[in-house]
Order: sequence, then structure tokens, then C-alpha cells
Amino acid sequence: MIFSKYNLNETTFIKDGAQPIVSAMSLRPAVFPVTGRLTPQRTSSLYSEEYDMTTKRTLFKGGIILTLDANVPNLDVGDVLVEDDRIAAVGPALQADDAEVIDASGHIVMPGLIDAHHHMWLGVMRRMMPDVDDLFAYIDVVAEKLGAHYRPLDMYLSTRLTAAASLDAGITTVIDACHNARSPAHTDAALDALQESGIRALHMVGAAMDKQASVAHLPGDLPRLAQRWNTAESLVRVGLFGQLNLDWWQVARDLDMRILTEFIGDLAKLGPEFAKPGVLGTHNIFNHCSRVPQETWQLLAEAGVNVTVNPRSDALFGFDDESFAYQQAVDHGLTPALGIDLDTAFGSDMFGEMHALFGQQRSAMRYRRFRGEVHAPAPVTVAAVLKAATVNGARAAGLEEQIGTLTPGKQADIIMVRTSSVAVFPVTNVTGTVVQAIERADVDTVMVAGQLRKRAGQLIGVDLTALNADITASRDYLIKASGWHADRFTAA
Repeated sequence: MIFSKYNLNETTFIKDGAQPIVSAMSLRPAVFPVTGRLTPQRTSSLYSEEYDMTTKRTLFKGGIILTLDANVPNLDVGDVLVEDDRIAAVGPALQADDAEVIDASGHIVMPGLIDAHHHMWLGVMRRMMPDVDDLFAYIDVVAEKLGAHYRPLDMYLSTRLTAAASLDAGITTVIDACHNARSPAHTDAALDALQESGIRALHMVGAAMDKQASVAHLPGDLPRLAQRWNTAESLVRVGLFGQLNLDWWQVARDLDMRILTEFIGDLAKLGPEFAKPGVLGTHNIFNHCSRVPQETWQLLAEAGVNVTVNPRSDALFGFDDESFAYQQAVDHGLTPALGIDLDTAFGSDMFGEMHALFGQQRSAMRYRRFRGEVHAPAPVTVAAVLKAATVNGARAAGLEEQIGTLTPGKQADIIMVRTSSVAVFPVTNVTGTVVQAIERADVDTVMVAGQLRKRAGQLIGVDLTALNADITASRDYLIKASGWHADRFTAA
């Protein structure tokens, strides 16, 4: 029997080494099929067992290989060899007699998708506000009403759910924008969930948004977190979600952390202090970047910051205009990445973000042409869109040397998508198929750092029935505690 330190009937967060509270929900047997040997050295969670599924060598055999590396050729039929956690070779007819062979025929083998901005703690609030178009109404519900009542348990469950959904959708890395770090215990709960899921993540620690939240532990908790998580071998790392607070930024920079800032409209203003050498740089991630003044774009470009955009969310709230943040970033020589942003209206689906970016950019640029702008930017290509969902996301996370392409020596973050769906075949243009036809249901296999997390269309070692029951209980608790009224048939 596996004990979880998160008690599902209590608000208590049980610290490592403490005696767990015994209850029907806090003790759950390993009810999923045991198909591998348990690995006791690894952390087990309530929803997954760590099995010794490690094969020293894994060979993806006979697939369409889409590398996204200009120096590693794409292949109509080829193989990818993985040794331990790294890509060992990409090529035709690779020989690896001792490898576990994954039949990739009828599939596209490609780098894992990278979600460069996602508030994973909102997982329990899925589609609670599908029609919202007012940012302040949104904040009132997610922060003042529901977020204020989050226990560490709710942080754990929501993050665990979002991580599982991400892996299921072919997302192997997430920049987790957590603006509900109510206490060190809440942060630890989210980080535990990420680690136990097996996803690669950059968890950005940010103050809770509601008025009653305490920020006394920030930024003072960052050194503890950096020491625990920011190691060379860790799949999960920590940064700062810091807005424009230079004192907080300095703490993060002293710890060599990345810094995330929401950048929209009136918030998108930088004082002269931000123009000082070293304040802005590749360590910065600016999200949304809607309606940013040209002089600010110039400052961001000169510093080489990272920009992330959220096509569906930006449209939902009406953040953008015809200048279009993605295009502004490109025009200034930056490499914008794609993020999902929130679950209150959407969910973990980077294919949806790619569809949205392709259509929105082309619509915005055609509008500028029809309006008489002679030198309006060219329509975006499917190749640029896919790069925004992979290579650019890796750069935003500071991991471009490790992930984002199928390059020998890089980490083995690989997905395999089916081409057998009636909506997909025949595959005439591979990149166009991935961007415009593939859906999350077509994701067959997901590997992170050489570990299989999804195989044959099924998440590995995840008890979805238990997770569903517990996330539903968390949602019901939050609604009851907050007094917020939810009608299942009427959108908030």
C-alpha cells in the first residue's frame, strides 16, 4: 500500500517524515495493474507508481522522422535510438539488437511539445468560465473567491491533473506560471505533483493574487527552492513569477533563476530603471505582450528577452489588436513561444494553440494589407507555428541545448503521433499535418528524458478513476468554501 502525504479529507499538509493521517481517502492501495517491478528508490504518489520500465536502449523504428533541427535530416522512413535519457542517433535502418523496439510505422516521430505558459494550479477550475471576457471578473473568481481557499492539497491535485493532461496531449515540458504560492507548503505541493507526474517543468513561483494572501514568505523562500530543485539532473526547476518588482528580481538573479512577467496593456510599461545594463536579458520571460509600445519592444529586443503568447486566451480576453503580439515579437527579432495559459476556458492542447496562431496571424496581417499597409508582414507558415510550439518554448525555458529538437545528444523528449486517423491520412506534408490535422487523441506515445509516460494511447501508471474522484472532491470543497455559485448548464 502506498501512503500519500496529502490527506484528502483534511486540510493538513503532511510534511516529509511526519506520520500520515489515516483515513479512507488518504490511504489508497495500488489499484492499477502492476506490469513492471516497483522501483522503491523513486517517489510514489497517490495516482502513479514508479515502475522500473527503464530500458537502457529504446528504438523508434520505421516512422516518419520530423527532427526540427536543420542539421539533422528529416526522414520519410527512419529511426530514433534512445540510450538512457538521451537521443543517441537519428537515421535510416539503425541497428540496436539489445534495444526495446517501438514500431513507429504509420506514425510521425517528433520532439515533444512545449507549453511555455500555463497556470497549472487552475486545473480544478476547468471550463468554469468558458465565456469570460473581463480580466477583472476572471481574477475575482479564480483568486478572490476560489484561489483564496486553496489548501496545499488542492495545489497538488490541480497541478497533478494538468500535468497528466499535458503528457496525454504530447506536451513534455511546461513553464508553470503559479500565481497562487500562498505558502511554502503550497509551493511544495505543486512541485511534488510535477515531479511525481514525470513531466519536465519550470515552476515559476508567484504571489497569490487575492487581497487576503500573505507574501511574507516571498522572495525569501526562493533560496530554499533553488537548492532543492535547481540541479543539473532535476526535470523540475524553479523560477520567479515576479512582475516588475526589481527587489524580487535581484533575489532571483542572485540565484540564477529565470523571471516571468505578465505584460499586457497598462501593465506593459517599463520605467528607465529597466534600461540599465543587466536588468533585462535572456533570463526574462514576458507573457502576452499585448499592446506594448514600440519603444518598449525595442528595449525588449535589445535585451534579447523571451516572449510567450497565448493565442486562445489572448483572443478570449481581447488582449490583442491588429498589431498582434506574436508578429511584433518576430518583427523585432525575437522568437515567441506558445502557451496555453489557463484551464478556466480551455485545457491542455497545444494543437489548439497552433491552430489558433495560424488563423489569427493570417487574419491580422491580411487586415493590415486590406487597410493599405504596403509592407505588412507575410502570412505565418506552418513551420514557424510548429517552431513556436517546440524550439522557441525550449529557448524560453532556458533548455534549448537540451530539448526542442530530435538532435543526438539532447534529452529524449519524444512523441509519436498516429497518422491512421481518417482526418489525417494521407500524409503529404508532414509539418502541415502536425499543425493542421493532428489532434491530442492522435498522440500515441510520449517519452520524457527516456522514460515512457504514454504508450499505445494510454498514460502509464495513472489511475484516472482515482484522480477524477479526488479532483472532483477538491472542486466541490472549493465551491462550498467560497460560496461561489456554479450552474453546470450556464457559463459563468
